[in-house]
Amino acid sequence: MNKNEKIKLLADLVAIRSMNDNEEAVAEYLAAFLDKYGIESEIVQYAPHRANLVVEIGNGHPVLAFSGHEDVVDAVGDWNTDPFQLTGKYGKLYGRGTCDMKSGVAAMIIAMIELKQSEMPYKGTIRLLITLGEEVGEFGAEQLTEQGFMDDVDGLIIGEPTGYKICYAHKGSLDIKLKAMGKIAHSSMPDLGNNALQNMLDLVTLINQEIGDTEIVDPETGKFLFNFTVMQGGTQVNSIPGTTEVQLNSRTIDDFSNEKVINIIENAIKQLEKTDPKYQFDMEILMNLPPVDGDKNNSLIKLGQKIGEAVTDQKIPLFGGSYTTDAAKFLVDKPDDFPMIIFGPGNQSLHSSNEYIDESMYFNFIEIYKQLMIEGLK
Repeated sequence: MNKNEKIKLLADLVAIRSMNDNEEAVAEYLAAFLDKYGIESEIVQYAPHRANLVVEIGNGHPVLAFSGHEDVVDAVGDWNTDPFQLTGKYGKLYGRGTCDMKSGVAAMIIAMIELKQSEMPYKGTIRLLITLGEEVGEFGAEQLTEQGFMDDVDGLIIGEPTGYKICYAHKGSLDIKLKAMGKIAHSSMPDLGNNALQNMLDLVTLINQEIGDTEIVDPETGKFLFNFTVMQGGTQVNSIPGTTEVQLNSRTIDDFSNEKVINIIENAIKQLEKTDPKYQFDMEILMNLPPVDGDKNNSLIKLGQKIGEAVTDQKIPLFGGSYTTDAAKFLVDKPDDFPMIIFGPGNQSLHSSNEYIDESMYFNFIEIYKQLMIEGLK
């Protein structure tokens, strides 16, 4: 593939508005694209308009899996260009998903095609796991894992946007929705109602007393994080609200786990509901992803650093991430020292307006992935 063809692939992917619930178009496009080069793929349906893509070349062991996701966040904010039209300016390629993470997906696809065309020797099987729903729920990775696509995998490379750094471990992520039920009344007669908003504030205060000032730190991934992020309650200023909802996100570590956060919230609910019948709460877990306790000495780390340094002529440092990735689902039954790296083209523009990728980095990762496919897990 020449330079223009590689840019066009990324442009075509950016043009697909694959926000959550609309990822199937990416899977269909890539399946047709790969077919032109004689590479078969399998579309794994999840729901209407939602599908993963699995691609393989080679056979036998080792099985080296590469993974990226199809979905992007919505293109809100003030953009200087059309977010769904790839736009090149001063060596940067702008568009929604260029960083997170359609450039990574495109680089993997191109690397596989060029490896097959070159007939260069490699050992075992190269498997691409292109997932839906990574941004909200990681449902695609969960489905592929449950259907056995990770069972025989000997090593995993996730192309999330790390730039010229390798992530080997990351925090967990826990999303919870809380609902307070009350009774609507006129604000001049509050005794006839039950103020769901005030009741929710009481619950939030109690939870914050247990969690808000926590300073527990993981040496690999950093500080435990906890934030209330959404609150909805009431309809007008002179009415007592009958319901209120709050959502929260926690970035968890081993010493302050998902289970510990859940237990604290459940106990706070029980404590209030015992004190007064006015307190009535529901709790719904929206997403529950454990931390990934990677090993910075796993066998893919040194290889990734060696290849990355040779391609870019710069050092490739290691870090533990504060975010989460599909690794939380893919590695659920794997040991901590399972060969895994998170290594892909990107920068800090992900999820923002004017998201971009450096064109040179995009091309460099095509070569990095191709070399990892050739040398991985020998």
